Amino acid sequence: MTSSPLPFLSIILLCSALISFLPKGIEARGFPISSLISEKLYNQIFLHKDDNACPAKGFYPYESFIQATRCFPRFGSTGNLTTRKREIAAFLGQISHETTGGWATAPDGPYAWGLCFKEEVSPQSDYCDPQNKEWPCYPGKSYKGRGPIQLSWNYNYGPAGKALGFDGLRTPEVVANNSVIAFKTALWFWMTEQKPKPSCHDVMIGRYVPTKADLAANRTAGYGLVTNIINGGLECGRPGDNRVSDRVGYFQRYAALFNVDTGPNLDCANQKSF
Repeated sequence: MTSSPLPFLSIILLCSALISFLPKGIEARGFPISSLISEKLYNQIFLHKDDNACPAKGFYPYESFIQATRCFPRFGSTGNLTTRKREIAAFLGQISHETTGGWATAPDGPYAWGLCFKEEVSPQSDYCDPQNKEWPCYPGKSYKGRGPIQLSWNYNYGPAGKALGFDGLRTPEVVANNSVIAFKTALWFWMTEQKPKPSCHDVMIGRYVPTKADLAANRTAGYGLVTNIINGGLECGRPGDNRVSDRVGYFQRYAALFNVDTGPNLDCANQKSF
């Protein structure tokens, strides 16, 4: 996952305090995710995440996903039932591509291998942007891709940690060591507006209003725009890009499992990146 620097949002998420008030083992009112995606469906979606072939074996349990969503009550709870399910399917489709262990002839198909990795293998750099003074890199730390969304760069780790209550610059490795925090970083990125980019959440629930620049760049609402937000600089405006096709394939499989349609504009082949 790559993106332009994120502005800090003045949002304080008191997740730990919030969760402490929830009935143990019961989905509290206002946090309906478990009513839309049961543990059985979750395991059906991620058929091979706990295979020995996956480096992240055991790292992404259903309980961690549900616990993380409690910090983001608008996720999967906005709009009608179809919209809510489609957003969850879109989120899971994107994180599956980011963490895929699948291949063309993989057992159960290439789109049954999401959440296979928890951190980038053989990163090409430490993903430190020294020009970013707001979120300065800590000596010796790598800001490589970690977690379901493969959070990358110091300018993402810094504000994510600030919002979620951990030191993203000094201890970025926690994203690959704590599954709840890992899911929280992915949801934080999904829900956070990154001007001039909208949030992925707003796109999938129909709240995105294109600017004149968006219209000129053919940035139309749909799953393809979410891909543009996440990694448009490398993947969009390139007809036939295999990475985009992989993201779409995951989404199509998951939408079918949720019994919803995908909506229009699945790819970003004709979109300019932000």
